[in-house]
Amino acid sequence: MNGPGSPRSAERIALHLVQTEAESVRQLAQAILVARERIQTCRTCGALTEVQPCNICSDPRRDASLICLVEQPVDIISIEKSGTYHGKYHVLAGKISPLNGVGPEDLRIADLETRLRKETIKEIIIALGTDVEGDATSFYLAKRFAGTGVKTTRIAHGLPAGSGLEFADELTLSRALEGRREIH
Repeated sequence: MNGPGSPRSAERIALHLVQTEAESVRQLAQAILVARERIQTCRTCGALTEVQPCNICSDPRRDASLICLVEQPVDIISIEKSGTYHGKYHVLAGKISPLNGVGPEDLRIADLETRLRKETIKEIIIALGTDVEGDATSFYLAKRFAGTGVKTTRIAHGLPAGSGLEFADELTLSRALEGRREIH
């Protein structure tokens, strides 16, 4: 694994820093400290922000009746890059994982229920991964919100754009077939 956060990436960063001029490293360290002090969690949705509420929660052009439920704040960035979603968000801050000691009470589910009581939300779109914990969390949430009058959906899971079928695993292909839509 050589992605961001991998041991190899950390090694490259460390080597770059020790070979860089000390003043540049000092400026970088100061910038990191300032960012850490300024960035906080949005009290409404759980996104990372410098202002309360965050820019997405305070944007009147966004559809406040739609809530996209994500695992971590970074997932918001991924969805925003698509440019296709114009609702609001809610960060769970994890997934149910009994093996890791994470239960529903450890997630931001109660905060979401508070939002459901205070805001006019018509649909919760669950945008969690397709691993065992993501599936378990999605099913748990669908059951928990059944009967609230709020539609609960889950994003479709399929093939990455530009990829061939030979690179997809059986579960991805199965879900891609199940989530198919009519071509117009």
